[in-house]
Amino acid sequence: MLHSPKLAILQSLDAMDKVQMEEVLNYIKGILNQPVKTSDYKSFKKEAMKEIRQALRQEKGKKKLRLAA
Repeated sequence: MLHSPKLAILQSLDAMDKVQMEEVLNYIKGILNQPVKTSDYKSFKKEAMKEIRQALRQEKGKKKLRLAA
């Protein structure tokens, strides 16, 4: 009989002792409690990328003017 991943996880959890279960629980909590990138971060990143694009376009335009001169 093939075991599903969920069943395999449950079986491995059953085989753990209390200390191992606590370590797994702490690991999962650590993953879940990682800071989420907020909309402020996303808007900041979007604005920064916009400014970088504008600066690159300006630099490209200056380069063309130097080549034409």
